[in-house]
Amino acid sequence: QVQLVESGGGLVPAGGSLRLSCAASGRTFSSYSMGWFRQDAGKEREFVAAISRDGGIKVYVDSVKGRFTISRDNAKNTVYLQMNSLKPEDTAGYFCAARQALIPWAVVRDLDSYEYWGQGTQVTVSS
Repeated sequence: QVQLVESGGGLVPAGGSLRLSCAASGRTFSSYSMGWFRQDAGKEREFVAAISRDGGIKVYVDSVKGRFTISRDNAKNTVYLQMNSLKPEDTAGYFCAARQALIPWAVVRDLDSYEYWGQGTQVTVSS
């Protein structure tokens, strides 16, 4: 079992930055690949970024490439999402997710493949 708790959301003007954190319980964090997803009101949850369990592989949805950076600190059981140059269309609830990975470099974009989810943190970008 893994419990995930997101933090760092808030209200920010367009062009601003936020860093989201996702703290995981348990002693096996390094065996999980991690992902960030977002969901705006009335829309489906969508993939944002994912990182392999060793941190060596990172993938992003095209709309955030060059603006968002996913990273992890396995010693702190935490995954981060640094969000720069935020746009109003980035407004959503942001969720982190964990998936046990047998392969160190595996990353997954499919939300149905993730086993554990946090409760989310709201990001609102004003225009």
